[in-house]
Amino acid sequence: MWITPEEVLLANALWVSERANPFFILQRRKGHGRGGGITGLLVGTLDVVLDSSARVAPYRILHQTGDSQLFWSIACGSSRKEITEHWEWLETNLLQTLSIFDNDDDITTFVKGKIQGIIAEENKSRQAQEDEDCGKFREAELKMRKLFGMPEEEKLVNYYSCSYWKGRVPRQGWLYLSVNHLCFYSFLLGKEVTLVVQWTDVTQLDKNATLVFPESVRVSTRDTEHYFSMFLNINDTFKLMEQLANIAMRQLLDNEGFAADRSLPKPCKTLKNVSALKRDLDARAKNERYRALFRLTQDERLDGHTDCTLWTPFAKMHVVGQMFVSNNYICFASREEDLCQLIIPLREVSIVEKADSSSVLPSPLSISTKNKMTFLFANLKDRDFLVQRISDFLQRTPDRLCGFAGQSETPSPSTPTSLPPTPPVLGAGELPPIQHYSPSLPTAKQGLLSIYQKDQPEDLGPKATKEKMKEESWNIHFFEFGRGVCMYRTSKTRDLVLKGIPESLRGELWLLFSGAQNEMATHPGYYAELVETAMGKCTLATEEIERDLHRSMPEHHAFQNEMGIAALRRVLTAYAYRNPGIGYCQAMNIVTSVLLLYCTEEEAFWLLVALCERMLPDYYNTRVVGALVDQGVFEELTRECLPLLYEHMQDLGVISTISLSWFLTLFLSVMPFDSAVLLVDCFFYEGIKVIFQVSLAVLHANMEQLLACTDEGEAMTILGRYLDNVVNKQTVSTPIPHLHALLTSGDEPPPEIDAFELIKTSYEKFGSLRADVIEQMRFKQRLKVIQSLEDTAKRSVVRAIMTESAFTIEELEELYVLFKAKHIMSCYWGASSSAAERHDPSLPYLEQYRIDCGQFGQLFATMAPWSCGMHTAMLSTRLFRLLDVNKDSLINFKEFVTGLSGMYHGDMTEKLKLLYKLHLPPALCPEEAESALEATQFFTDDDTPQDPSSLSHLDFLVQEVASGDEVKEAKEAGEAGEETEEKKEEKVKDYKYYLRMWAKEKEPKKETIKDLPRMNQEQFIELCKTLYNMFSEDPLEQELYHAIATVASLLLRIGEVGKKFTNNGSKKSELQAPAAEEAVEKDDSSGEAGSGQSLVSKALAEAQLENTTPPANGSDEEAKDDTSISSYSVVSAGSLQCEDIADDTVLIGSASGGMGGAVGGNDCRRGSAPDGDWSISFEQVLASLLTEPALVNYFEKKHDIKSKMAACRSQRAVERQISSSSDHELAQLST
Repeated sequence: MWITPEEVLLANALWVSERANPFFILQRRKGHGRGGGITGLLVGTLDVVLDSSARVAPYRILHQTGDSQLFWSIACGSSRKEITEHWEWLETNLLQTLSIFDNDDDITTFVKGKIQGIIAEENKSRQAQEDEDCGKFREAELKMRKLFGMPEEEKLVNYYSCSYWKGRVPRQGWLYLSVNHLCFYSFLLGKEVTLVVQWTDVTQLDKNATLVFPESVRVSTRDTEHYFSMFLNINDTFKLMEQLANIAMRQLLDNEGFAADRSLPKPCKTLKNVSALKRDLDARAKNERYRALFRLTQDERLDGHTDCTLWTPFAKMHVVGQMFVSNNYICFASREEDLCQLIIPLREVSIVEKADSSSVLPSPLSISTKNKMTFLFANLKDRDFLVQRISDFLQRTPDRLCGFAGQSETPSPSTPTSLPPTPPVLGAGELPPIQHYSPSLPTAKQGLLSIYQKDQPEDLGPKATKEKMKEESWNIHFFEFGRGVCMYRTSKTRDLVLKGIPESLRGELWLLFSGAQNEMATHPGYYAELVETAMGKCTLATEEIERDLHRSMPEHHAFQNEMGIAALRRVLTAYAYRNPGIGYCQAMNIVTSVLLLYCTEEEAFWLLVALCERMLPDYYNTRVVGALVDQGVFEELTRECLPLLYEHMQDLGVISTISLSWFLTLFLSVMPFDSAVLLVDCFFYEGIKVIFQVSLAVLHANMEQLLACTDEGEAMTILGRYLDNVVNKQTVSTPIPHLHALLTSGDEPPPEIDAFELIKTSYEKFGSLRADVIEQMRFKQRLKVIQSLEDTAKRSVVRAIMTESAFTIEELEELYVLFKAKHIMSCYWGASSSAAERHDPSLPYLEQYRIDCGQFGQLFATMAPWSCGMHTAMLSTRLFRLLDVNKDSLINFKEFVTGLSGMYHGDMTEKLKLLYKLHLPPALCPEEAESALEATQFFTDDDTPQDPSSLSHLDFLVQEVASGDEVKEAKEAGEAGEETEEKKEEKVKDYKYYLRMWAKEKEPKKETIKDLPRMNQEQFIELCKTLYNMFSEDPLEQELYHAIATVASLLLRIGEVGKKFTNNGSKKSELQAPAAEEAVEKDDSSGEAGSGQSLVSKALAEAQLENTTPPANGSDEEAKDDTSISSYSVVSAGSLQCEDIADDTVLIGSASGGMGGAVGGNDCRRGSAPDGDWSISFEQVLASLLTEPALVNYFEKKHDIKSKMAACRSQRAVERQISSSSDHELAQLST
């Protein structure tokens, strides 16, 4: 490529000149290409270690003038072809022009200007993102693509110098981290090391330091471990690796490819060696931390943050911390944890003004809200810019969102893509649909607990007094710290939460602490519209919801009547419709029923959104991945905090059993309701760390008993009994019987455990848990869990398919890995259909991953035993059409294995049957069949009689369908008379009869040879072309060519015989029945033809006589092939099929009765329209092929798929070039 001219002082240092003229020199790097010796090895090593571009571009062109020792590098190339093109362009376009100049400086100036002009033209077509990246980084990306065979779609994120440990020897080189791959390259003294690992294959990432490996990163896959060390900044590298691996796990989980953030603001200046993608990923990481810290929605994007101080009126002091500004919020977090946190929604802001600076209060900024609260920030570094950004965001924030119902038409971008459409407009005379939800419903105004406690007499006992004191404490807190979303959140807030939230404030504070209040405020009317759209639709989710409605807290009186059940149904159905990716999962009903006790329906819905989409990510999807991840985190925490107990519990296998129900229902299903709801209070304020703390505290409290357990059941009983007796002595609600309280042993009742004491103990013993540490542990466990689920899916698929396939379990597993790799590749390198269309998690494992025709073609070219050269792509396309039963242009793994199994493990008949079907519809499309006529001369040059008015391929199909419809109509007419008798019989038949009939219908019908349709002339020619291409690379090529030419000629004549016989049958069928019988009797009595068999034999002999003369234009070799069949072989082969033809006479006659007779004679030119009456059956093809031993041996030869799969694995890097390689090149590589 052309490069910006750069000075070169020593032109011949490490370079060899190959061509030269007065103005330019073409050079090659020493050691590249032929020879090189020790000098070449040293140069190559130097290039890799110093990251020289000469490793990727070993050719260059220099510009020189006269006797000057100064040279200018103007072009470089990775291949001789590329650099030669540039050299020829210079000689053609510049040499003559440069010879006119008198001054050397003018020549140099002209050349530099010309090259820069060419580069500027090329850059016009480049994308904006590429322009952002600096030249050094673009050079590194080109290196990566060349070294590892990546297409342009694969984007480099960053690259680092490091050592890769191969055995005990470190290899210094370069680590390239792209969106989908981890790659390493090293070249030291002739030893080249190339490593490519897909992020989706990574099972573990660790950063550790040992005696063997200094501070290093370990990358583990299912098969091996890789160690990298000697990083300049190992922490940054490891963070980026974690992020990329996390994106890959999300691909496996949700099947979503990585999409670059196009709205990312451009940097003020080009950052050295930092790509736009790296900036994008850094911004994503900051956004995730920001959203998690302040519980904000998924669409919130951090614009920037700055150090500042916040005046806290309650403490009368300035608190040091950071201000965060995003598109909808201004947030503050103190440097000291739990000291102060603040969230100000921009929709609440009324005034932003700069106050006067002073030595005490430099650069102050005052922000006032609509509820009369004022916040004073100071010590802002760039206050003017900050105010401008806040003003910009305020202008985009709609005023008084709550007052505009129309805002509900703009749902949150954070919601899933499937959002409810706007209600349909009613036409004249239409009745409005049934209204499922209205603001007048009792559950739309208050929680179920408030509704059912109205009628109870007021209790003024000590519990009620305690409750009143709690309410008063919160009222004082509201007065001092503010109320609503703009409340100051401090350690005092947490202390109040730990003491228990009063029931009257529980719903309000849950909404506030979870962040659900913000979403509800910005989406007024959304829930009501969602309910109206979702209710009445019957889906798998709604069926599961209906089944679980009456299992949701059946012991609570609020859910023992239709009001509570109906509210629960509406909330769960609305959420299932909003987020079809989750739909409904068991345990959601228990959590939602508790939310409805304290909140209105709409509030409960938004709390459920916060739980499922932010606070408990991936908990409630089809595979409860989030809960399994946290189960792994809990096991790791148990090992760290309670090592003795961990070992014992692992032996019993208890932790994995108990923790899933604890996490999925937040202890609501295993503790008395009044106690568990206290944990939910803490959970909404603190997040998942509270659940971990309490879980550890429960194990710690029962440690002695658990260590004495001998089996899993005993341990479960101990923990169950303990949790059943956790009581809330301060509750004012009516006691609710707990279903799990039946676990008592019958002896003296176990002691009661105070819920507040349990929570307090958990904070005292395990309160050091940090949210960021938990997130780090979640990442490690997520890799393990998702890869474990993928392995489970693989085993399930193999188990389901192994009985239907002749492949071994190991072969099926390897095929599944290769098949899935193709599917995953489509997620990030694009394909004809989106990844979402290919992957449906609701389907069985067997049908989840699917590939399109192009990807199937790549696998076919590498793994199919039938190599057809240039014809391979066409054959793979036909096989794809045959396997694509539902016509959605995608095939699943089962269909893929079915196709391969026939080629590898079928007997000769099965293989030929598959090959035969590949040349019939639907595998063979009409366009391919029409082009077959051009290849007729490939096999025969005889002038066989043709019918100029014959039907096309499509017409032939229409005739077949029409005849099938006639038979069907006749059958229906015949059945009409028996209808009354069948109705009488229906009364007698019992259910067993229908079960037997249903089972019979479900049984797959085995296809026999007789079921295969006949093949017309176009299709037969295509079959011959395929066979010819299949044999082109076989060692016995000539012998096979001769055999197939013999068989083709024989089958062509058999078809001619069949056509003549069919035409006779057609004429007879047109006569009246008596006349036909009379004609048959006359034929039989005259002795002209003793039987159908003798008639066919006579026609075969005539066909042989007609075709024995050599063609006028054919070559001697072709004539020899056509006439080399002896009279005996033709007649004997024909006699093998005479009986078959006689059997099929009626069918052929009826199918082609309207086609008209063939025109005899030899006056038809080759290349005319195909003969519509000509056809052969599969039995005839099979019998003819059996006469040639070479063909029999070829199709009976066994093929080993293991060698093909090994070749496919080794060529993964080559297959990455599919976007730039031709089908022919890929076919050559696969052999």
